[in-house]
Amino acid sequence: MSYAQRYTQAQAETAGPERLMVLLFEAALRHMNRAAADLEAGRHGDAEPSLTRAGEIVTELLVTLDPNRGAPDLCDTLGEVYKFVNARLLEANLRRDPAKALEAARVFAPIADGFREAVARLAVEQRNAAH
Repeated sequence: MSYAQRYTQAQAETAGPERLMVLLFEAALRHMNRAAADLEAGRHGDAEPSLTRAGEIVTELLVTLDPNRGAPDLCDTLGEVYKFVNARLLEANLRRDPAKALEAARVFAPIADGFREAVARLAVEQRNAAH
């Protein structure tokens, strides 16, 4: 295992639940972009695991949505976005189409950014409340 992989593993093992969610969003985007690059370069075999992993992460995000914990409309909207992203990832894999993988990433990125920003704001609020 490389030093970078060890660092990533240690980061995930010591992260709080909010940070783990950010890491999941970042990993999904990284896999989508890597798959698109592999497809553009004609490396279809290399793209498949990245597309599969991105889809697994998005599916996990989808099934963990809980409208009973508040914001049912937001859960519905996110659910539709996650389904759309997964459909594009599947199309990218079946058609070997980098544009579909890039479309999935383009749609998913604002959600990942929004969640990252919300977690950062929460961390600041928690630090301020502790002082």
